Amino acid sequence: MSAIAFGFRSCFALCAVFFAACVYLIVERYRLRKNIRRISEAAETVASGQLAPIPKTSSGELARLSLSLNLLSERFQYDLAEMKRLEEIRKEFVANVSHELRTPISTIRAFAETLLEGALQDEERGLEFVKEISLSSERMEKLVEDILQISALESGKMPPRFETASLMKIASEVVASLIPFAQQKQVVLRIEPFRDLPEVHADREQLRRVFINLIENAIKYTPERGCVRVFALSDEGSVRVTIEDNGIGISPEDLPRIFERFYRADKARSREMGGTGLGLSIVKRIVELHGGSVGVESALGKGSKFFFKIPALIS
Repeated sequence: MSAIAFGFRSCFALCAVFFAACVYLIVERYRLRKNIRRISEAAETVASGQLAPIPKTSSGELARLSLSLNLLSERFQYDLAEMKRLEEIRKEFVANVSHELRTPISTIRAFAETLLEGALQDEERGLEFVKEISLSSERMEKLVEDILQISALESGKMPPRFETASLMKIASEVVASLIPFAQQKQVVLRIEPFRDLPEVHADREQLRRVFINLIENAIKYTPERGCVRVFALSDEGSVRVTIEDNGIGISPEDLPRIFERFYRADKARSREMGGTGLGLSIVKRIVELHGGSVGVESALGKGSKFFFKIPALIS
């Protein structure tokens, strides 16, 4: 009897183990199917353009699949957010361009209509209107040139043509070309020798544009009998160039945005002086393409210091 009982108990134990194994397999299969379905549904949601987290599982292969899909979903969310940001920038850029072009176009149209209505017969007024049309067309041409340049710089269609260059030579040439403008504004423009400065690896023409934009701005916003000073010094493997003026200065709330496209601290005065609102953005982009940085220090009524740094050429 004991042998039979033992055999019976052994058979029962084997059946119990088999039954437990079957239940375990059924449960695991159910969990597996459930996890696969949840992952599949979440993946379909992401594929449709909606954001959804991929459910995490504890199963080895499924856990790795879930992790990979979550990483893919996060990248998708980042790319989607970046696309929306770029679209907003594009819309803002188009709106700003339209707004900036509207003013000179409206001016040209208004004076042209006035001339057609009979002002041509008045020699003095007619000449005045023609001059205004010429100024507005020049302003519009300058704006279009700046738009094309900033677009080319940001799209990579105007990469720097690097060569060994002397900042002192470039700055001296620009200062010499702008002295008549400074004299017209009755502003003193001077450059201090860049002593013992290393040369740089740069695009000469692009750096000329940087100097022109910064020095012209300084002259425009400096009152009569004011002074604009250009100087440079070495700064931890870089060359730092500063354009300093004792002009009207910039308010603290405007400083963080001064290098943004189309941003003007004094909109009315900037347009009056022929500014496009893109000059400092062009400066910033060119300097960044040279591996450098730009900055400004200013206070209302005390003038401004615009500076840029680019890496020095190590011999």
